[in-house]
Amino acid sequence: MNGMYDLHTHTILSDGDMLPTELIRRMAVMGYTTVAITDHVDTSNTTSVVESLLEVRESAQLYGVKLLCGVEITHVPPSQIAGVAKRAKTAGADIVVVHGETTVEPVAEGTNHESCSCEYVNILAHPGLLTIDDARLAAKNNIALELTSRAGHNRTNGHVAHVAKKTSCQLVVDSDAHSPHDLLDKRAKFVIAIGAGLTESEANAVISLNIDRFLTS
Repeated sequence: MNGMYDLHTHTILSDGDMLPTELIRRMAVMGYTTVAITDHVDTSNTTSVVESLLEVRESAQLYGVKLLCGVEITHVPPSQIAGVAKRAKTAGADIVVVHGETTVEPVAEGTNHESCSCEYVNILAHPGLLTIDDARLAAKNNIALELTSRAGHNRTNGHVAHVAKKTSCQLVVDSDAHSPHDLLDKRAKFVIAIGAGLTESEANAVISLNIDRFLTS
């Protein structure tokens, strides 16, 4: 499906301010057609978060939004990432995001590498100073790298865009929204992509990515 997307958002199921349905409604009004809710999980809550989001799918459809029920695996020891990701997919998750090695949090070294190697991961969020070798792994495994508007996490957007282009790795632009004021209109998404060093044509291609095709390829 083409159209406005956001593949990284949060609700009261973790540290967001909105109920899932409120988030969906606000994004529907802004013109979004695909929204992934990816609340923070670890070994304690992966299945329960996915099961809760599955209950919201009908509400999203009634608002004209395709809801991708997902998770963001957060601060999990690298050796456990694959297991948690598999558990999420087994529970019914459409999308698995991993909280990458952002430069503003003490994410365990090796998180990026394990995520880029995992068949159950779809997106590596705010991966900080990602190495070329790990970006190549991500490209090989059809794992997208995220350009984010989230304060702090966005410090390395330029580096992420550079290594993605060098390795032909897919990029996505996400809000990592926790509150209503975090949500991005189409112009804001374009500016994030351009600000990371993409050309105008590259930016337009990223923000109009066919999400169905990406997730099934």
